[in-house]
Amino acid sequence: MIHTPIGIVQVSRHDIMRLRMSHTIKNKQKLILRSKRIRGQFEALERVLDEERDCSEVLQIISAARGAVNSLMTELLEGHIRHHVLDPRRKPNSEQTNAADEVIDMVKTYLR
Repeated sequence: MIHTPIGIVQVSRHDIMRLRMSHTIKNKQKLILRSKRIRGQFEALERVLDEERDCSEVLQIISAARGAVNSLMTELLEGHIRHHVLDPRRKPNSEQTNAADEVIDMVKTYLR
């Protein structure tokens, strides 16, 4: 049972665990897929270096891999801020939400 502003609500243990679940667990399959793509990019980097390919090709692969890692980092940081720093269960006020949005925007700009 959960106490809410409108009374007591019957909730299963599974629902409670799902509410408390980390954003990384909720998005586990999506994050694993992204990490596999990143691993593929680094494997491609290793191949072009081993094959002694032109430096512009090497730089292009490094740039793509860096972009993928930065994008994943941005997504994880945003989830961390929204689910752990703000804690949606405590109903953050608009000032807190705006401050979090500003930090997230700065992170996105920095990691581009």
